Amino acid sequence: MSTNDARDELRRVVRQFLERRSTESDVRRLMEDEAGYDPAVWTTMADQLGLQAMAIPEELGGAGFGYQELCVVFEEMGRALLPSPFFATVGLAATALLECGDQEAMKRHLPAIASGELVATLAVGEERGGWDESAVDMRAQPSGSGWTLSGVKRFVPDAHVSGLLLVVARTAEGLSLFAVDPHSAGCRVEVELTLDLTRKLSRVRLDATPAVLVGRAGQAWDGVRRALRFAAVALACEQVGGARRVLDMTLDHVTVRHQFGRPVGSFQAVKHKLADMLVDIESARSAAYDAARAVAERDADVELAASVAKAVCSDTYTRAAATAIQLHGGIGFTWEHAAQLYYKRAKSSEFLLGTPGHHRDLVGRALGI
Repeated sequence: MSTNDARDELRRVVRQFLERRSTESDVRRLMEDEAGYDPAVWTTMADQLGLQAMAIPEELGGAGFGYQELCVVFEEMGRALLPSPFFATVGLAATALLECGDQEAMKRHLPAIASGELVATLAVGEERGGWDESAVDMRAQPSGSGWTLSGVKRFVPDAHVSGLLLVVARTAEGLSLFAVDPHSAGCRVEVELTLDLTRKLSRVRLDATPAVLVGRAGQAWDGVRRALRFAAVALACEQVGGARRVLDMTLDHVTVRHQFGRPVGSFQAVKHKLADMLVDIESARSAAYDAARAVAERDADVELAASVAKAVCSDTYTRAAATAIQLHGGIGFTWEHAAQLYYKRAKSSEFLLGTPGHHRDLVGRALGI
């Protein structure tokens, strides 16, 4: 079987699974659930499909597939609007562990992530926002043979259900990465009130909370930065999946909805809007999968490709979701219609890991301007 055929088969299997286990009624039910995801679905994803293990090396309990295969999974999850800590655990935490260079930490945590036993996340942003080095104010202090952390992290994906928090904090040597057990003394996790109820974000308060250094003190940022860029590629693929779903949803609507004795989709203005959506989405998919290839091949321009993908896919998803609401007419503006759910996911994803403007700034820096 060729590589493309294998990816097509992976897409088919994941899509069939999500069509059964992440229906609109499932999504709405989990939006109201305290955990925000279905543990049975999470277990099935690990035990039967092996999704959590896909991009983790075999020697660390994973399946050893490439990043491009993983991005197919993210695209399908975005299409299904799956409420799950998969992005936090696999896209952020596992990637940060793989990029940190700490073999002991990888051996300790990655097999449990691969098996589905461990939900984890990465905490970077704080009160003033931002996803770059200057946004980190949290302090780490030596304490006996270990460390303690004090400060507040904001908008941390799925921290409320995580068994491991990877936290970026400042030491005397510079930015460092720490592993924190959320059940430790001084750690308090609160779910934030946000626009998108399908992906829960948390505020994490640490007050002299015990922590374990991951990697070397003061040398974490290069690995964390790469992890954030790679996660941005995964998020871009998720955005492409969501954008394509709202296009399909809209095509279905304008085909069956009639005005003046003809389908709404037969009017030129509607056709042009749909054509624009398709052109946007195909361009975004090209940017996302080029970035996924760059991650898989460790291309020298991988961080540039990642920022291009995040900027393009964020704008595309938001435009597609807004156009879908418009073309659905009055029903599209109601809470009961699925278009609302995709629009809210599009807007929240636009800000997660940096806005399109932030990533355009990074593109400019990469170009030397």
